Formats: sequence, C-alpha cells, structure tokens
Amino acid sequence: MSRHETKRSERRKPPSSFARLPLTAAIYLAVGSAAFAQEATPVPTPAAEREAATLDTITVTAQKRTENLQKVPISLQVLGEQKLDELNVTDFDDYVKFLPSVSYQTFGPGFAQIYMRGVASGGDGNHSGSLPSVGVYLDEQPITTIQGPLDLHIYDISRVESLAGPQGTLYGASAQAGALRIITNKPDPSGFEAGYGLEANSVSHGGTGYVAEGFVNIPLADNAAIRLVGWQKKDAGYIDNKAGDRQFPVRIDDGGTPADPSDDTQTSWGGVLTNRNCTSTDLLVCTGRAKDDYNDVETTGARLALKVDLNENWSITPTIMGQNQVSNGNFAFDENVGDLALNHFYKERSDDRWWQAALTVEGKIGNFDLTYNFAHLKRDVDVDSDYNDYGFWYDTLYSYNAYDADDNLINPSQYIQGKDGYKKDSHELRLASPSENRLRFVAGLFWMTQKHDIQQRYKIDGFGPQYSITGWPDTIWLTKQEREDHDEAVFGELSYDFIPDVLTGTIGGRHFRSDNSLKGFFGFSAGWAPSSTYGEAYCVSQFGADPAAWPAFNGAPCTVFDKNVKESGNLGKANLTWQITPTKMVYATWSEGYRPGGLNRRGTLPPYLSDYLTNYELGWKTSWADNRVTFNGSVFHQEWKDFQFSILGANGLTEIKNANQASIDGLEMELNWAATYNLHLSAGASFYDAKLTANYCGFTDDAGVPVTDCADPEAPDGTQLPVTPKFKGNLIARYVFDIGAFQAYVQGAGVHVGDRKSDLRIAEREILGDLPSYTTVDFSAGIAKDSWALDLFVSNAFDERATISRFTNCAESVCGASGVVPEYPNGQVYTITNQPRTFGVRFSQKF
Repeated sequence: MSRHETKRSERRKPPSSFARLPLTAAIYLAVGSAAFAQEATPVPTPAAEREAATLDTITVTAQKRTENLQKVPISLQVLGEQKLDELNVTDFDDYVKFLPSVSYQTFGPGFAQIYMRGVASGGDGNHSGSLPSVGVYLDEQPITTIQGPLDLHIYDISRVESLAGPQGTLYGASAQAGALRIITNKPDPSGFEAGYGLEANSVSHGGTGYVAEGFVNIPLADNAAIRLVGWQKKDAGYIDNKAGDRQFPVRIDDGGTPADPSDDTQTSWGGVLTNRNCTSTDLLVCTGRAKDDYNDVETTGARLALKVDLNENWSITPTIMGQNQVSNGNFAFDENVGDLALNHFYKERSDDRWWQAALTVEGKIGNFDLTYNFAHLKRDVDVDSDYNDYGFWYDTLYSYNAYDADDNLINPSQYIQGKDGYKKDSHELRLASPSENRLRFVAGLFWMTQKHDIQQRYKIDGFGPQYSITGWPDTIWLTKQEREDHDEAVFGELSYDFIPDVLTGTIGGRHFRSDNSLKGFFGFSAGWAPSSTYGEAYCVSQFGADPAAWPAFNGAPCTVFDKNVKESGNLGKANLTWQITPTKMVYATWSEGYRPGGLNRRGTLPPYLSDYLTNYELGWKTSWADNRVTFNGSVFHQEWKDFQFSILGANGLTEIKNANQASIDGLEMELNWAATYNLHLSAGASFYDAKLTANYCGFTDDAGVPVTDCADPEAPDGTQLPVTPKFKGNLIARYVFDIGAFQAYVQGAGVHVGDRKSDLRIAEREILGDLPSYTTVDFSAGIAKDSWALDLFVSNAFDERATISRFTNCAESVCGASGVVPEYPNGQVYTITNQPRTFGVRFSQKF
C-alpha cells in the first residue's frame, strides 16, 4: 500500500535478466526488424492537400457486438488508442481523470476503489470487504479482485471504454454501477508492425522516473500472428518520511500511598520511538526509516498473444500476461508534519505480482456468432504497513500497553505483515444472431469463482510469548481466513426493429445464483484476551486448554467460524431507441444492477445483504456539421436500495452493514469538435445530486434490514453521499501544424473535480474534513516525422495539491481526536494526494 525510495547505498538489486526479457525482446524486435516491415510508413499529406476536418468513427464492443459508438444507446465514454497516446496515459490514475462519470479512492497502485455515477458509500476499503460495484475488464476477462482491480500498465491498448449505469444483464454482479473495459490490440496476420517508447520524467518535490516499453506484431503465416508487448517503468517518489520522534505517555500508579514514592509503579511504557538511525535503549526505539522521496514504484510486465484463424469462420486467441509492481513507502501525507510529508516508523512496502492466462474462441454456427472466453488470474500481494498510530492513540486515550516475556512494559507500536493470495477463474459462452436481422439477440452463460487466501499478522517487537498467538511469535492479532465468491448466470438481450433503422426496442434479463463463503480464524491469544468470544479463547472453549488438541486452520490455532450465504435472483433491462435521422438518436432505458451480500471479516457479526440499483435514463447521441461535431449525453435517476457500507469497527476491523436507501440524479454530457483540420476540442462534464432518502441509524434489525427510525441518526435523510463531487469536467484542446517536413502539435488538458464529502456519517465527516475542489492542467508539445515522434510534457503544470481522500489509521474518534496531543491539535488525519508537477520527455517510433 505504500512506497519509499531507498538510499543509494541500500538500493535493491536490479531486476534479473529474466525479468527484463519480455521488454528487451519487444524493443529489440521492434527496432531490429524495421527493415522487414511489409509496407513503408506513409508520407504525411501536406496541409494544402488535406480534406475538410471530420471526426473519426469510434468502434466499440460494449454490448458484446462490434458497433459504432454513435449507434449504441448507452452512456459510454471512450478513450481510443490515439487519445491515450495524446494524453500520455500510462496507468489508472492517468485515464480515470478524463472519465467524468468515474470517481475513486486509493491507497496506492493496485488498491483503488472505483465508483460510477455517484454510487459511492465511501467507508473503509479492505481485503475482505464488499465486492466492487464497478467491474474492470481486460478484453473479455474480469480483472477486479476483492481488494481492487489490477493496476495494468496502459500500452499498446486499442481503447478504454467506460460504461456508466447498471450493466447487470450483460456483465452481472461486478457491474452494479457501471463497467470499465480495457481493450488490447490483437495479433494481426496481415502485416508486420512494431514500436517502442522511451520516457524520462522528473517530479517536483520528488525524484526522477522513466518508462521503457515496446511491442512487435509478427505474422507467422497468412492466418496466424503473435503480438509481444513488454514494459519497464519507475514512478518517482514525492512523499518524504521526515525524521521525527514519538513520545509515548508515562503513567504512574502510586499504589494508594502518595507520601511513599517507593509504592509508585509505572503503568505505561513512556518511551520514545524515532525513525532516525541511532542506538536503541530500553526507553528509546530507533527504526531508521526516515527517507526523502519515500514512495517510488517499479513496474515490470509483459503480454504475449497468439491469434490463429482456423478458417474463414473460426479463430482462437490465447493470451498470457503478467506484471510485478513493487511500491515503497506511503502515498499519504500528514498535515501535522508538512506538505507531502509524514513521520512513520516501520516498513511500508507492497509487492503486487499477478499473471493471467486467457483464451478466446470465435466462430460461426450458421449465421450465428459464437464466442467462448476463459480466464485464469492469479494474484499475490505482500504488504508491510506501519500501524504505529493505533498503539500510540489507544495508549494515549485508553492506557493501551504491551509486555515482554517477563511482563515488563515495552513499546506497544504495531506493524502489519499481510499476504493476500487471489485466484479467479471465469467462463463465458455467448451466442449472437446476425446484427442486420430485424429481430436479433445476444444470449449466454457465465460462471466465475474467485478465492482469496487472507493473512494479516499484527506484530509488536518483543511481545511476550505468553501473549502471542500460538505458533506466531510477536503476534498480538492474527487474521487467517479463506474467502470464496462464486457466481453463475444465464443472460440475454433481445432487440426488435419496430421501424427498421428508425425505432428499436430491447429487453434484457439475467438470472443469477451466488454462493459466497468465509471461514477461518481471527483474534487475540488466550493469554492476552482470555474472556474473548473469538480468537484463541474460542479454541479453548471448544477444544480445551491444550493447543496441541486444537484442529489447526492453515497454521492458525483453529477455525473460529465457517459461514456462507447463498442467493438467487433476476435483473432486467428495457430500452427504446429512436434514430431520428442517420446522425441523431435518442433513447430511454430502465436497467438494474446488484451486488451480492456476504460475510464479515469479524465472523461473529451477521452477514450483510445484497444491494440493488435501479436506473431510469434518457439519453442522446448526435452528430452535426458533416460529422465535425458530436454531442452526446444523458439524464438519469437512480435508486440505491440497502446499500452496503464499510466502516472501521472494534480492533480496527472492517465491519460491513447495510446502510439504507439513496437516490442519485444526474446529467452527463460529452462534446467533440473538429473546429478545423488543425484544431480539435473535446469536453466532458457530469453533474450529480447523490443523497440519502432515509435516515442512516448505523444498525440493522435481526433480519439484517437497515433501521431508519431513530432519535439520533449517524446520517439523516438528505445527507450527501461521499466521494463523488456534484460536478466533474474536463476540457482538451489540441492544435496540429507543419514545420517544414515535420508535423508538430501543442495541447492543453484541464480537469476540474468539485467538492466532495469524506464520509457518509456526520461525526466522522467532521473529523476527517471535506475534500475540497481542485483543478489540474496538463500541457504537451511535440514534433514527428516519418516513423518517429518526440514529445515534451508537463503534468499538473500548476502543482495543484488535489485531495483524493482522507483517512485515519484507526477509528476516526480515536486517531482523529483533537485537543488531546499538542503535536496533533486536530488529530492525525492523512491525505491521499495526486502526483505533483511532473516534467517529461518521450521518444517513440513505430514501424
């Protein structure tokens, strides 16, 4: 979850030759094989001979068919390959800011919670939290794990599609509020193609980074080709872990005789923790973790795809790809310490490794298109987190303490060692009738299972073995659990042209069944919490006092709980589309989406229920002035029932409850204008009114139904939902021109995000504070000739400090307590921000 940049003398060893092989091969083949290109690079057309300005046709597959964007009756935003290149998009943060319907929270690469159209409850994102409400897909394969989607490096990507609103009938549970689809470029047997890019960049207040990437498309025969893509990237750090000390409280118990000091007993450690390099003593602990530019990231990955056309009707495309992303330090700063700075004391690092194998089979049965998609994803994430705040604030407010083997007081600071293992398998079989038929359909079967092996180990150095979890030295708390989420469905959509090319009706449905389970161990040792109803105390109550007699669970002392929840249901969709003219269309849609219920990480709590989203929408797709202008948009009303809300509960554990009812009213618009051949303008905007429509009392009845009638609700009816702004918009202007034989351009891109709320609950919102509005501006310029291009860019040109989210490391009322500790007058609240001003230069070639 966090990053830091090591000192020169402590830098990690460079990646092995094997790790660099895919990138090296891709760039080598791209450069070295230019002479074998089957077609010469076309010579640019002189400005005087160019045709009048028009907008390119954008092809999408959002409805499981290949269609013109302007003919698809969905609120759909698309960033094509050219636009991704023009905006210098390399990762999730880069492209999501240009999608007005999307909001997000993040704790660093690979740990994003994505929201669309204001369907956001905020709360605490967690490895055993709710399933996402927005699905992320790589081609046809879902790549969203329970903790967040893969943070895929964006290169050699055909387009990014953003489908706003419930996509329940075609995409199921993972697309309650919408879906993001990343579509790769496929192997092409028609000709050789290759390219590479090299970038160097420098971050204000931080370090330097680079990007090296390349691809090659090699025909193997008239009917077969492979495509190899590789990348190596370093993101510079910009958060400083400042040298600092933390004084723990000193408490003396006089034993009831103040006149006799010999009776005084110290009841709190009272020592000093420092992140400086020094020599530790009993009451001074030195960790040596202070470092500037703390949060650097290194990413290495590759993708290999093969396409074979078996005959004119059938083809197979197997793909394998993987990525290793090491993030150091932390992406938040503490305003008590300073801008882009914090004081942390223990190791902070995330090692995110994943690979995915996929297979797509496409063919025809008569005139019907048959598609089969399979994907297997394996992801392993090792995380080290500083959890010192928990020990410090609970010690300060509630006399929290810790002891060694001799029951002497020791430094109670905690840190977390987490290991999360994910496996995800999905199958989809889909049949589509010819798109030119007056009556046509898409129908299919879907099956998916995702497993999550959870290990969270909360440690205190020197913690007494009599208080540690059996078999886990220095461990005060252990979460060792297995989670499995299974989903299967039958789905379909049927369309009929009441008036061909003019009026079309569509109905859709999905019948689903889900089976979600969670089992394992959580809690303290019997020596530390003998009266607990979970942890080792539960093992003692069920199996006796001898740990050797306990039935171990994956190395944990025993199984504290084993639960599952099953459900089935139906989702529907209805759409009416009127093609007023060949270039102007309006539509009306009713659609539904859902998110399955599940089980709490604290297994003794009751399960949480499914939540449902119903959408009523009117939209338009229009083209004007001989396709020089497109203006698309939609207005909608959404009703969100019994939505799932995650909070940090007792012991810093996530608790998920059904909050209540909410509604979201919105307007989304997108404009593209080819003003002249040289000047292109585009703009996008979204306006949302997202609020509760009933009180959130903070608890449910015995059946799990949210209670709305209470004297002092945690969030009253009418409260604005968190995370999503009332307005988000962007404006992009690009001007191209010739300088002799060179093509040149200048570009500006601005993004504005309005005020947001940090939390649903009023008390916690006041502690965390609101998330203020911000505006970022990017500039770029470049020249190109024949096959090469040189680009200069500055991102976040005015060094705007955006507030993405705010959080505390324990319950807000504890770690955010104001007026308790002088150095933290308003508590200890962290701010996740964007990357500061970044200058870069990029050279690229395509053959």
